[in-house]
Amino acid sequence: MAFVNFVYSLPIFNSTQNRMLKTTLGGWSLSGIVTMESGAPLNIGFNGNNASSVLANTSNRPDLVGSVSYPKTVAQWFNSAALSAPACVTGPDCYGTLGHDAIRGPGRDNWNLALFKSFLLSESRGSRLEFRAESFNTWNHTQFKGDYNTGGISVNYGASNFGAVTSAFDPREFQLGAKLIF
Repeated sequence: MAFVNFVYSLPIFNSTQNRMLKTTLGGWSLSGIVTMESGAPLNIGFNGNNASSVLANTSNRPDLVGSVSYPKTVAQWFNSAALSAPACVTGPDCYGTLGHDAIRGPGRDNWNLALFKSFLLSESRGSRLEFRAESFNTWNHTQFKGDYNTGGISVNYGASNFGAVTSAFDPREFQLGAKLIF
């Protein structure tokens, strides 16, 4: 997981002799927060009778019968055909062969950016107008949810939507703001 934040003063039109250009186009700043993370592990469970009916605080997992691949579609994030119900479901040795957290959920690549400037209105009084334009999920990537905290991938073997994406983060949003300081 990586987080990067930055503030950068754009150098354009800052040293021009034209006051109109300098006032309107100079002095802008760009800031951002970038989040990049790989997919969190998904713990696949098993619906129906399971080992917890015999041994408390336990649960079954399906058997791994093929190689796990990732089509990464909304209908099928991972190849659910690579898993099957365990041969037995209620004995203490019936936990399935799929390891704990053996499948990965979707990662995330999110950019939140802001462009802002302060316009001086009166130097003697210190009054100014601050303008800000912000975007969240700037590149408008579809970002599926998929970890323990946010849900997002159906992980219960036997569910009708097993392996499907069930939710995503918000699409791109814009907001504008202005603040008058006098």
